[in-house]
Amino acid sequence: MFRRIITPLMLCCLIMPAIADDGVLRKNHPDRHVVVKGDTLWGISAKFLENPWLWPEVWQMNRAEIHNPHLIYPGDVVMLDYVNGQPQLRLLKETTSLTPGIRVEALDREAVPTISPNVIEPFLSKPLIIENGELKQAVSIIAGQQNRVVLAQGDKAYADQINEGAESFWHVYREGKPLVDPVAKETLGIEAIYLGDAKVTRFGEPATLEILRTKQEILVGDKLLEAPESSATNFIPRAPETALVGRILSIYGGIAEAGNNAIVTLNRGKIDGMEPGHVLAIYREGKQVKKSAEKIKELESAGAYKGLSKEAKRDLAMIKLPDERVGLLMVFRTFNRVSYALVMQAAEPVNVLDIVQTP
Repeated sequence: MFRRIITPLMLCCLIMPAIADDGVLRKNHPDRHVVVKGDTLWGISAKFLENPWLWPEVWQMNRAEIHNPHLIYPGDVVMLDYVNGQPQLRLLKETTSLTPGIRVEALDREAVPTISPNVIEPFLSKPLIIENGELKQAVSIIAGQQNRVVLAQGDKAYADQINEGAESFWHVYREGKPLVDPVAKETLGIEAIYLGDAKVTRFGEPATLEILRTKQEILVGDKLLEAPESSATNFIPRAPETALVGRILSIYGGIAEAGNNAIVTLNRGKIDGMEPGHVLAIYREGKQVKKSAEKIKELESAGAYKGLSKEAKRDLAMIKLPDERVGLLMVFRTFNRVSYALVMQAAEPVNVLDIVQTP
């Protein structure tokens, strides 16, 4: 699909304001980059900027523009110029010249996503985090055709009640492990196990469903939740506007360590100000080590241990090493009290309970 636009220009240039500090640019950065299919906004930003999450600052985007960004398409060209000695980026929109003063633009191209959609797609369309006992109150599968208790793709199933006016497509879940805040020791939500998809073929009490897809065995007693629309993927990578601090609750797949492109769960969500696109630094908490014998003797001589309990004396003899930065992650989906994030960089293995904070 194409549209014609009358203009004296063959290229539409979006000029980015001058970058105040040349230090934000990467060493050996290119002068231009032609956007190709498979590119991501993070990857393009990383070609030019030392810290890709500074993209909005370089563009001087306001809050509205961050939440509704201009789309970049394959064929567009990101160029680096210098104006009055200051670096400046320009986005040249791809067009095809028909006659002088006429150009065409393709309207059916897919815009460049922020991060690779094939990594996060299952986490965009499935709830996965169930809050406020939602799963306990959800519609249940009460029987299978011919008394089957294990259901597979193509099987018929019956739910206790789905009335007319409800959605036709549903996800099937089973309750998983609770996500407990490591600091407050309270349950933030339940990580539900996604089992498959079902379609209502007859509404009522009971309702009849067809099992469309199974990722794991579906059993009588498993729960149904309406399938939501997928979340947007054209958010802008950026640092939070406030100082956010949290912890990694879990690593998808139940593993102990993670690296690049791993999915992690954070103990901060919408109510904490977390938004898709937020980039956070990952820190390994410094260990407690014993002070030197000389330092301990000095404290004893000064009377610092006088009157202290055994536990207090032990604490006074220890010193905490500084937290060490080990990587970066980007939040791509948020719930009220929990978020999903993708590990973008990892200089060392990322662990459960590592600290995340505004970079």
